[in-house]
Amino acid sequence: MRVVAFNGSPRKKGNTYHCIRIVLDVLAREGIETEFIQLGGSDIRPCRACYKCFEKKNGKCVQKDGFNLLMERMVAAEGIVIGSPTYFANVTPEVKALIDRAGLVAIANGHLLRRKVGAAVIAVRRAGGTHVYSSINYFFGINHMIVPGSSYWNLGVGLDPGDVLKDSEGVGTLRDLGENMAWVMEKLYG
Repeated sequence: MRVVAFNGSPRKKGNTYHCIRIVLDVLAREGIETEFIQLGGSDIRPCRACYKCFEKKNGKCVQKDGFNLLMERMVAAEGIVIGSPTYFANVTPEVKALIDRAGLVAIANGHLLRRKVGAAVIAVRRAGGTHVYSSINYFFGINHMIVPGSSYWNLGVGLDPGDVLKDSEGVGTLRDLGENMAWVMEKLYG
């Protein structure tokens, strides 16, 4: 079993990175292979709503920017983690582009992400994180994915890089998420 994780923050070692690493470390301890992809700061472009993915039905987007490799990674994995910092109570532009394009390509090709396990991981300074959490989970829901819960919303609170590691409740929530994700994946794919 494999989980691919996307860090939507342009800060490669910022708080979103640390939140995702907590989840991936638990998954790895449970024997699940993990892959980490730095999405934030990439050249991924927004969806153009051209609907070529519905015409071609080849599991790809016609834009030439590296997205198709990301889509291949999602299709190949049993689990997907999408992490984003909170940008004015929403996801980063890169995460928005990923979920819009992946959602459309997946739906156009017979729901390519159906029954995969998805987890949203959020870094927040103060407020707005639950909307980011919801935005990512809407993507999982419309794609027939399974979303495990945790002991609270999957977010870590902090300002400076690494501050989320001082948020003991957030760290516990993210560890619980990793355990629940591993449990669900074992039941589905083990």
